[in-house]
Amino acid sequence: MRKTKAKKRPLLPDPKFNDQLVTRFVNNLMLDGKKSIAFKIFYDALELVEAKKGETEKTALEIWKDALTNVMPHVEVRSRRVGGANFQIPMPIRADRKISMAMKWLILYSKKRNDKSMALKLANEVVAASREEGAAYKKKSDTHKMAEANKAFSHFKF
Repeated sequence: MRKTKAKKRPLLPDPKFNDQLVTRFVNNLMLDGKKSIAFKIFYDALELVEAKKGETEKTALEIWKDALTNVMPHVEVRSRRVGGANFQIPMPIRADRKISMAMKWLILYSKKRNDKSMALKLANEVVAASREEGAAYKKKSDTHKMAEANKAFSHFKF
């Protein structure tokens, strides 16, 4: 690369939980620069998670973090051309990419749910992911299965 690498800008922690991870999630959730609406959706979703959690002693934020951890992939397949053929090569994922993939999957599959509001959709997906079920968790397991199936090509690493 010719130019220097861009510096990572520090994120301000969110006002309610004082957590940078929440701000990062809200930034992914935000549409058209409407950050206050994204925060409202997130906080409403956590209130709904708090109502649905049942008899567990965890807070809604801890349940959300568990859901995020459960959805995080550890390996992914990357295409590489070797001798005229394309191979899917399993590669470990960097820590920051793991987090961003998990967030994007949670948001994507929340949007695809059939519920009334986005807060309800997000709450249901978070609860499902914390129980190791739901579409976002399925995406992670599919990614891992794909990497496992292509383990034979791992010697073609970059």
